[in-house]
Amino acid sequence: MTWLIVGLGNPGPDYAATRHNVGYQAVADLATRMGGRLAKHKRANALVLEGRLGSPGTSVTAVLAQPLSFMNESGGPVKALMQFYDVTEENLIVLHDELDIPFGSIRAKFGGGDNGHNGLKSIRKVLGTGEYFRVRLGIGRPMGAADPAEFVLKPFAAAQRADAEVMVARGADAAQSLVLDGLERTQNIYNGDGEVG
Repeated sequence: MTWLIVGLGNPGPDYAATRHNVGYQAVADLATRMGGRLAKHKRANALVLEGRLGSPGTSVTAVLAQPLSFMNESGGPVKALMQFYDVTEENLIVLHDELDIPFGSIRAKFGGGDNGHNGLKSIRKVLGTGEYFRVRLGIGRPMGAADPAEFVLKPFAAAQRADAEVMVARGADAAQSLVLDGLERTQNIYNGDGEVG
């Protein structure tokens, strides 16, 4: 059984450090743990790394991915990878930024709405369902009348960067926990814990 773990973000150096790219960053963290590097896939518009997560004897096969499309077109690469690796929605995990949970928080869940997130909307449109695992990385909402669409495309404030790195690592932990330990245990460990600010 193969798991597909997708981090959402926008490609290119201009977006690398933005709030919208915390999903990308969490998958990069997992790639480091696997001891490999993400590389261009031959059939899908994505960077991927095939490997195993967990300890020897209890590890599982996982494919890590960062779509190379922009956020609002994430669905195409996700579907192409699912078809290539014969992965069903029940073995898909998507890591993404979330405005509506506090900065630094993690929430693991299965299914649900898209909450205005363009990457999730694209995946739902292409797959025809939202029934897959999500790891939501809390970036919080902007203060005052600031536009959320602009907010997500800016880097974290200097005072938040260390906490953002911790959140990204915990998001990677939560994705690995979903694969190895299941949803209930992952939610018990990570949901609502670790809020900062």
